[in-house]
Amino acid sequence: MLFEIWLGHPLIQADNTWGLLGVMCVSVALAILLEQKYRWASRVSGSIIALVLAMAMANAGIIPTACPLYDDIVWGVIVPMGIPLLLLQCNLKKIWKDAGRMLAIFLIGAVGTVAGAFLAFYALQGAYSAAGGNVQDLAAVASMMTGSYIGGSVNFSAMALQHSLNGTPIAAAATVADNLLMALYFFVLIAFAGMRFFRSRFHHPHIDAVESGASGENSAKTQAAAFWGRKDISLKDIAVNIAYAVVVVWVSNLIAGVFSPLSLNGVAENFQEGFIDFVGKFFGSQYVWITTISVTAATFADKQTSRMHGSQEIGTYLIYLFLFVIGVPANIYMVLTEAPLFLVLTFIMVVVNMLFCFFGAKLLKFDLEDAVIASNANIGGPTTAAGMAISQGWAKLVGPAMLVGVLGYVIGNYAGTVVGIALGA
Repeated sequence: MLFEIWLGHPLIQADNTWGLLGVMCVSVALAILLEQKYRWASRVSGSIIALVLAMAMANAGIIPTACPLYDDIVWGVIVPMGIPLLLLQCNLKKIWKDAGRMLAIFLIGAVGTVAGAFLAFYALQGAYSAAGGNVQDLAAVASMMTGSYIGGSVNFSAMALQHSLNGTPIAAAATVADNLLMALYFFVLIAFAGMRFFRSRFHHPHIDAVESGASGENSAKTQAAAFWGRKDISLKDIAVNIAYAVVVVWVSNLIAGVFSPLSLNGVAENFQEGFIDFVGKFFGSQYVWITTISVTAATFADKQTSRMHGSQEIGTYLIYLFLFVIGVPANIYMVLTEAPLFLVLTFIMVVVNMLFCFFGAKLLKFDLEDAVIASNANIGGPTTAAGMAISQGWAKLVGPAMLVGVLGYVIGNYAGTVVGIALGA
């Protein structure tokens, strides 16, 4: 946090929206340029480069770790708009087989997350207690991370509220540890997809398709440059794509608003309350309806949606902006100085999830890409899983990633609650 030490605040402050937007857009443009020009960058992927740039600038104190641009514009507008455009590639008639396989690995990974929570808690409770911490707080963090690493940030917040830790230093440190490990793990997953060790032990048809397409079109190009070659697009295409995305999000919010009041603030005390809470949480999620409407359009109106040129390019660019923001909250200094054991806890949980996903895929003879995206959907959620699939050119896995990731939002709260109860949070 060099600039914060010198100036007492980040070099570009949180209220400087245009300055931050400029840094974000330039960083994403640089990441895409590097990805399409250099083979090493193509293998790493532009999305990971953008994420690493954000981490570096945030930890150097150049940009803030939280601001209205990230929360209100990127999370509130850009991400919901990007998803419908990406899902136009997802015709369920063609990808249902792949969705079923990814769901199986995702559920295996969810079991791994729970197992990792128990393993991490019992491995660290002595050290945490010796450091003067309350073991109940460690159990609560394990519960929160279980929700997050099966569902997403919404589940993390729900578990924090349930354990009365929302807004506390413990929740803040756990959030930073979560974001840091998530950012690093995305880099590791992309690296795995390129490693000979994993490629020799799994089938990888999506990787082969991208690489054969790249070498077949122009061997001098990187994989990214070949996949994202120049395409026909007009002003009308841009107008229709943006209008479509906005209307889908608008309608999704209207429908979700009907169901969301059914969600409980606390824990369900009987089956009836649990069922109503399930309905409220699942059907009250805008992402459930964004996914449902978008996939329905792609499946049953495929002739019309196939004429919406540029949807994949526009949607991918929006997701790149989101992945930049994902890297921003990873404040390494805060975790190392205030809560290093939380970093160890999240590391253990992430590693166990990875082992379950990859061993599960191996036993079931599924593809390497299925294991990578399913684990991403566990740890990061549907949007990051979709972003990774798109950035690698695995277009057929975007729909399954979104579907299983959204299901995780529902499962996460229940798994997190069970872990919290079992560990005495």
